[in-house]
Amino acid sequence: MATEEVNKPPSLPSYPQLIMNAIEALNDKNGSNKTSISKYIESKYGDLPAGHTTLLSHHLNRMKQTGELVFLKNNYMKADPNAPPKRGRGRPPKPKVPLPPGVVLTPARPRGRPPKDPNAPITSSKPGTGKPRGRPRKMARPEGGITGNSTLLSTGSGRPRGRPPKVKTSPLTEVSVGH
Repeated sequence: MATEEVNKPPSLPSYPQLIMNAIEALNDKNGSNKTSISKYIESKYGDLPAGHTTLLSHHLNRMKQTGELVFLKNNYMKADPNAPPKRGRGRPPKPKVPLPPGVVLTPARPRGRPPKDPNAPITSSKPGTGKPRGRPRKMARPEGGITGNSTLLSTGSGRPRGRPPKVKTSPLTEVSVGH
């Protein structure tokens, strides 16, 4: 407990308070940048914690996000109390139309496909077709092996299926005639 009191600088206000005091004291019409705020705090309070620049950056960003400070052209200014609240990025939400009194909302339908009813009877999509669903089974191979005239593999043109084999060309030799 005694070590905590020794490490803590005496009578140092919170960082948001230090930042606000610095901006008010510097009183620049375009706002104050981070270095000028840091220099003012160092000159006024002297003994600062080791991570002063990190703490200052963190609190400046936090105050900017909460709307206490406005960041414009690399300078921080106090937020104007009469200014409209800052809107986030993106498209604004549609305004909600108030419902007349006495109307009760039904719960919203969940998104996506509704779950299957486990008690529902199984029905085919095309009644009376008698065809099994899915891809048909492979036909059995013929006993004689695969031949070019097999009726199972021919497509009607008398040619086997697939890419034809590459034809090897033999190099042509010129025959010289002796004159």
